[in-house]
Amino acid sequence: MRLSARNQLPGKVTAIEVGAVMTIVKVELAGGQHVTATVTKDAVEELGLAVGSSVTAIIKSTEVMLGIE
Repeated sequence: MRLSARNQLPGKVTAIEVGAVMTIVKVELAGGQHVTATVTKDAVEELGLAVGSSVTAIIKSTEVMLGIE
C-alpha cells in the first residue's frame, strides 16, 4: 500500500492495553524511541495486532504542541 503521508515510522508493537472501546498500542521505533497510538478495539482485532507485530506508525497531523516546565 502506498500513502501520501510522509511521516511513516516502522517499528514493533511492545504493549497493547485493551479498553472497552479504545485500545492503546505502544510501538518501539528503530532508534529506540516510542510512539503510542489510540485506536479502536475493532481495528486491533482486524489488523491482528499482537506484541511483537511489525507495524508502521503513520503520523498525519496539522498541529504539534510543545511545552516546558
